[in-house]
Amino acid sequence: MSVISELIRSESDGTISFGDYSLDTKAKLDNFKHAGDLYKVKTYQEITKLERNGMFVYESVPGTAVMKFKATDEEVSFQVEGPEDTQITLELEAGTEYDIMIDGTDAGTMKTNLGGKLSISVEMDGNNAVAVTVTKK
Repeated sequence: MSVISELIRSESDGTISFGDYSLDTKAKLDNFKHAGDLYKVKTYQEITKLERNGMFVYESVPGTAVMKFKATDEEVSFQVEGPEDTQITLELEAGTEYDIMIDGTDAGTMKTNLGGKLSISVEMDGNNAVAVTVTKK
């Protein structure tokens, strides 16, 4: 399993990777510049949280490591790793339906609440990254 030892980093393909679920105490990195945006990450074994330009983007309970995170107006995609099953909350467009794919399997359609939050559960085996794609309908 891999963690992001620098807490957040830019990848050569334009995505970002973040999170370190192996930490016993909270760690954070603020004002990380990527593609014209400022990111803030807080992470440790109990939670991983990402903000972009002061706005909520991603949260997992317990903490995770997220690789190749990419968010557009139409889709959010990433790979996630962690030692146990996790609950992930994403900030998306309010009152909108999204198709959810987890590790290549259709997990159905969900609608965001009035605040734009969408929560999904991801089963982890503790060894392999799980691919997640959330696509606007």
